[in-house]
Amino acid sequence: MSKLNVVVLYGGRSGEHEISLRSAEAVIAAMNPDKYQVSRYFIDLEGQWEPGPILPVPGAHPDIDVVFPVLHGTFGEDGTVQGLLELADLPYVGANVLASAVSMDKDIMKRVCRDRGLPVVDYVVLSRDDIDAAAVAAQLPFPMFVKPANLGSSVGISKAHDLAELEAALKLAAEFDRKIIVERGVEGREFECGVLGNEHPAASIPCEILPSKEFYDYEDKYLLNLAKVELPAKLSEEDTAEMRRLAVACYEAVGCEGMGRVDFLREASTGKLFINEINTIPGFTSISMYPRMWEYTGIPYRDLIDHLIELALERHAQKKATRFARQV
Repeated sequence: MSKLNVVVLYGGRSGEHEISLRSAEAVIAAMNPDKYQVSRYFIDLEGQWEPGPILPVPGAHPDIDVVFPVLHGTFGEDGTVQGLLELADLPYVGANVLASAVSMDKDIMKRVCRDRGLPVVDYVVLSRDDIDAAAVAAQLPFPMFVKPANLGSSVGISKAHDLAELEAALKLAAEFDRKIIVERGVEGREFECGVLGNEHPAASIPCEILPSKEFYDYEDKYLLNLAKVELPAKLSEEDTAEMRRLAVACYEAVGCEGMGRVDFLREASTGKLFINEINTIPGFTSISMYPRMWEYTGIPYRDLIDHLIELALERHAQKKATRFARQV
């Protein structure tokens, strides 16, 4: 049987560049060499491609069977690369253009979820050119979480306990995005749940994140190695089932395909569950929870990679059956 030619696309012009490198190495190491011929396509921090760019022209890359983007954050997880791959008519792993863009923007994602009746935390949105800490403080109670609207891995995120910290947090977030989102701080527990599939997605057993710091920030995720994880999460059967249901509902609301990781907050004082965000290209490093949750649920890492590639090829085949122009 001939091998599939798989391009692993990684790096990128993002604050999550280093995480992408680590995720890509783990994905490549997990690929079955009997099934796949792997090619590396690297994008550096300036946006230069090695060995060269994928051209947005159908048929320009007959040597590529499927692309596995392992690009986290801006210019990789936000629909831009997905649009390039659509123009090139290449199958690719993960969410399409629309779902990627919607999921990347925390404001738009929350609006879509809220429209579906899904629980999200109260929040306000500001622009980089219109930062007014006092106005925010008049709308939300402290503590608050301040985030760039279009970034991941907790880059640029701060927790503000008072007006001075809020002002500093807004300035930091503005360095990473033109749009800033400020959320009411939820004191409680943090959970993650993996979702996998196209038309009929399924959710993994969820895990609980136990940060070593006040919240699960970039340092805690990738540098300190002190955060702990409970897998499976210590929840009742009913609460576990509800979290899995909400994870799939969020995934379907944004139109996600292939894979996604939905993050949750559970408020200690009320027991209420909130959808925090969805990541359409979750981390695939050795410590990343998306593959670990699926392994616990019954799909080992190598089989997970196989399934994601199968989903990409399946979606592309379905799209090829779609007519895009009127016959004349």
